[in-house]
Amino acid sequence: METLVFLFSFSALGILYAMNTIPELQEPYVILATGVAVLVVVFLFYFLITRGNPPKDVLFFVFAEFSFTCIIDLTSALEYDGIISGFMEFYRRTGEPYLGTAYAIMMCYWDGIAHLIMYLVMISRITDGKAYRTLGLFWAGSLCANMSVFIAGIVAGKYGSEIRPAFWLNFLFLLMPVWGAVTLFSKPKDRPLIGGYNAQHAQSMKLIWRPLDLILVLLLLASMAFTVLRGLAAMDSPLEACSTYLQHYEPYLKDPVGFPRVMMLHLFFYGLPLLGAFVYGLLKPGCNWMSDLTVFFAGAVIQCQWVHIGGSLHSRTTAPFRIPNDAFWTVVAANLLYAVTPVLVALRVYSNPYFFLKIAPFPGQTGLPNSVEKDTKYKDK
Repeated sequence: METLVFLFSFSALGILYAMNTIPELQEPYVILATGVAVLVVVFLFYFLITRGNPPKDVLFFVFAEFSFTCIIDLTSALEYDGIISGFMEFYRRTGEPYLGTAYAIMMCYWDGIAHLIMYLVMISRITDGKAYRTLGLFWAGSLCANMSVFIAGIVAGKYGSEIRPAFWLNFLFLLMPVWGAVTLFSKPKDRPLIGGYNAQHAQSMKLIWRPLDLILVLLLLASMAFTVLRGLAAMDSPLEACSTYLQHYEPYLKDPVGFPRVMMLHLFFYGLPLLGAFVYGLLKPGCNWMSDLTVFFAGAVIQCQWVHIGGSLHSRTTAPFRIPNDAFWTVVAANLLYAVTPVLVALRVYSNPYFFLKIAPFPGQTGLPNSVEKDTKYKDK
């Protein structure tokens, strides 16, 4: 099924080419209507071909539909970078002109490559009846961060006065990952929630005897400080440290397109509390929510940092807002470390989860919460 989805998605190129060559299809409201019609037709196509053996998870249709749009996004990025031509010129004029910004180009590359791979893998696992919850949470975090920054940045940035009807299609790509995240968070976990002797042993160790966790705590604290610095800088704080950082390290935060500023505010108001929660989770045993939130947040931060680093280096970002040459490696290294820290935390939780499990009751032990008593069947051996 994933092969069929992959091949069918390339039919988007034919639709784009037709719209690019037929003037009647290039009017703003016609573009919106065509976009809606195409999405409906793609859904009906997958619905009809799976009627005999319907997928066990309704998110299959979301992943199949979005695989189709991934090809559109990849085509947009390639055309704006001058690699191909003849598909998206009409969309620059009457569709979504902000897709030509460095941020949007890097966003489309991520969607057209990273998200497409995730969709195909998740479709394969749904078809085979296998679990995909962890990858699904990573995708949900990535696309939620992607679209929330994108939509807010359009409205708050210099393109806020150039909103065309096609802009409203973006809300579908925000609502679907939000709904997907709620669905995935409510599904049973792929791993047990309760541990026995191994969990008790792991949770008896102080942080000083867990050097990997100690390093991760330090990285998380550094990430929190970095988040505060960039968040305050994006809000035009008069602090000298913020003005120095803006002027000599990341002037991209002041790019009038608006996307970098909105991203820093997202990380400041939503990412900062999560980073603090992860520090708590590495210090306090039994925080079984760590396995879900770390993966979700890792997906969000990886996407944000890919777009942020790429956008600040892209040729479509005007020279005054690019990373200064004398601070290039410092800024790139700091951003890469910021991107990889949540991923390392998520890998730590999944590779050795005992510290984050609830302790199973031993024979004769009482007074445990009902939820723990019900889940004792998940004791590790």
